[in-house]
Amino acid sequence: MQIGSVNLGEQPLFLAPMEDVTDSSFRHVCKYFGADMMYTEFVSSDGLIRDAKKSLKKLAIEDAERPIGIQLYGHLIDAMVEAARIAEAARPDVIDLNFGCPMRKIATRGAGAGMLCNVPLMLEMTKAIVNAVKLPVTVKTRLGWDDDSKNIVDIAERLQDTGIAAIAIHGRTRAQLYKGEADWTLIGAVKNNSRMHIPVIGNGDITSAEIAKEKFDRYGVDGIMIGRATCGRPWIFAEIKHHLADGKQMPPLTIEQKVALAKMHLHKSVEYKGIPTGIFEMRRHLSNYFKGLPDFKQTRMTLVTSLDMDELEQTLESIVHRYRE
Repeated sequence: MQIGSVNLGEQPLFLAPMEDVTDSSFRHVCKYFGADMMYTEFVSSDGLIRDAKKSLKKLAIEDAERPIGIQLYGHLIDAMVEAARIAEAARPDVIDLNFGCPMRKIATRGAGAGMLCNVPLMLEMTKAIVNAVKLPVTVKTRLGWDDDSKNIVDIAERLQDTGIAAIAIHGRTRAQLYKGEADWTLIGAVKNNSRMHIPVIGNGDITSAEIAKEKFDRYGVDGIMIGRATCGRPWIFAEIKHHLADGKQMPPLTIEQKVALAKMHLHKSVEYKGIPTGIFEMRRHLSNYFKGLPDFKQTRMTLVTSLDMDELEQTLESIVHRYRE
């Protein structure tokens, strides 16, 4: 699979952009486990053109994270074009357009999945951005706004005509949010549309290596994008690659490996965001990495309340000694 000049090989795996999750520290971890391409947290076009500190911070990428895309959202063409130019200067490999975020504060303003209610504007905006930057432009979107407007087959074809280099499709409507099952039949319909020639990346409910293989085999998508299932389990990329290679399950991570991972991630987060923010934003990961361990309540409380690095390090070490097999 290729996006512009970026060769991703066969059946690549993508880390979906997620707000307050896919920061540099988490991307580092997912790359370690084999993610073929990753994206920043989504960036507000309004924030970028106002030089908002939080938005500008999201543009920081390291060469070790490549290939990587910067994802933008907004509802005004001029602002999105200017933001795309600013993002391009940060030297990502791809500019990605968010036409799929279902969050109320974004979609009801006409951005994210709100663009699905104004397809002509979506197409005009996409074309303007494709013409404004030299990097490949990609799109992430959904099946439609609701069950009465699942028009992704037509939308994907029209987006292709604007000059985008690839499209990622989440198999739900905006109305569904993240409820119910993702409908991959329409993703497959886009991929198998004889008029489509750009790569099609499927997204939604990829929670195991077996499911990923089934989606590749059944729907013929060029790549698979994984979002929520990576939280607390970034090694899912390695599990999928192992299964695709030989049809077998990867041996589960040992408790020593999980603790080493948690330490690496914690230090990266603090290096990137400092104390206390780097610790605050690690709490969801530190808790989820050890989900399912028995009699873990008190240890979990320390991991999600302490702001002391020494205490967190000692607590992580104690997990090895307590749960070593």
